Amino acid sequence: MTTTLGHIQTEQRGEVIIATLLDRKIIDPGLMQELGDELFKLVDEHRSLIIDFGNIQFFFTTMLSKLIILDKKLKSHGCKLRLCNMREEIYEVFALTRLNQLFDIKGSLDQAIEGL
Repeated sequence: MTTTLGHIQTEQRGEVIIATLLDRKIIDPGLMQELGDELFKLVDEHRSLIIDFGNIQFFFTTMLSKLIILDKKLKSHGCKLRLCNMREEIYEVFALTRLNQLFDIKGSLDQAIEGL
């Protein structure tokens, strides 16, 4: 079943929640706060989470801090966070900040689901 929460479309597959980010650009501080709040609500369900970046063309790096906090919160509940479907220029931001070593980033949604 697929549902939409503001800026995220979610789908549950077993114990995994797939959150597809709907906005193309995440540059507005208000949008970043809303998006962060929506993602944190998903963590409260204590399931592993996949965030699909397929629609994202640009985002401010301040969004990275929200993802780091989200990852820590999931790990504290024994859950996993995976990111997938990043454009090369988005992945480069993670690589430059070395966050590609922190986050489990997969090329496709199928690869992200595998093993969760």
